[in-house]
Amino acid sequence: EVQLVESGGVLVQPGGSLRLSCAASGFSFGVGGGGMSWVRQAPGKALEWVSSISTYSGMTYYGDSVKGRFALSADNAKNTLNLQMDNLKPEDTAMYYCTSRFTYWGQGTQVTVSS
Repeated sequence: EVQLVESGGVLVQPGGSLRLSCAASGFSFGVGGGGMSWVRQAPGKALEWVSSISTYSGMTYYGDSVKGRFALSADNAKNTLNLQMDNLKPEDTAMYYCTSRFTYWGQGTQVTVSS
């Protein structure tokens, strides 16, 4: 059974940093991981794709709103996905979801950016 468990979401001030993690089980990043992504949803808004990584090649992709501020990495040995978020803005406030191939989803972790 595939399971994705996110962690790391907290209240942080504008300009601050956070590191979100997604622990995966039920499959191996190096074998069946493929594309892993983070997607977020702000209150009252639609889902917004944030970033993706190929666990095979390590190539990363970012949405325009986070490019240059967020960095996505995958630890294949630990089956963990990490999203380093720097220079956070109030508009980054959202529930952040980890997803494998946009098929399997975690429960989400809340990030709130506010002074």
